[in-house]
Amino acid sequence: MDWTLWHYAAVAALGVAAGIINILAGGGSNLILPVLMIFGVPPDVANGTNRVGVLFQSLAGIRGFRRAGRLPTQDWKGVMLPLVAGGLAGSVLASVLPNAVLKPALLLTMLGVAALILVKPSLLLAADGTAVRTVAATPWARPVLFAAGIYGGFVQAGAGFLLLPIFAGLLCYDLVRANALKVLCTLSFTAVSLAVFLWYGKIWWGVGLVLAAGNTLGAEIGVRLALKLSPAVMRWLLFVMTLAAVAGAMWQ
Repeated sequence: MDWTLWHYAAVAALGVAAGIINILAGGGSNLILPVLMIFGVPPDVANGTNRVGVLFQSLAGIRGFRRAGRLPTQDWKGVMLPLVAGGLAGSVLASVLPNAVLKPALLLTMLGVAALILVKPSLLLAADGTAVRTVAATPWARPVLFAAGIYGGFVQAGAGFLLLPIFAGLLCYDLVRANALKVLCTLSFTAVSLAVFLWYGKIWWGVGLVLAAGNTLGAEIGVRLALKLSPAVMRWLLFVMTLAAVAGAMWQ
């Protein structure tokens, strides 16, 4: 279909909202992808185009957390290697398989995370004085990061819901630093998947750049909110956003 100025304005506004949601919790792509498809963008192109906005959003989020001194980098290689490998595998799958392949897994995973957040707050709230664990010294850290990378490379939507419990619950980062590390990891597998989608010609650059502008502004707002909100509020926000993301995924 032919796009009008209204379509681009709507995508930009949704990009701002998605940027805020993605920085604070995750699931913003569940807002963007259905709208792009409603506007006539094929699902595979919508999936690839969305990565342009997520890339710029992640850059803005990383800059904000680093400026505030809340971006952990001491174990970034241990975190990134399995995650990027998974992201490459997932993005290749996304380029040749329909999005519906992982939809049941998406719903079950996010519902499981929501349940854990509700019944086990310690999953996201590391105890005061708890030492941060390295990936090398933590059993199952590499496999779960690889699996999270596959999921993020495949569909992107809701990847933050997988990463936050890994960083806060398994590796014992406080929630703000876990959020910052989540954004850094999102940048890594988004860059890999964007290259793959570009190779397969699955990106609509005009729409992607409009999304990027909205996502970047949303990320700036989201970082400021993330630095001010208490961990308890962040936990409940994540719980609500998880349920909203499930609803969005069911709609797609």
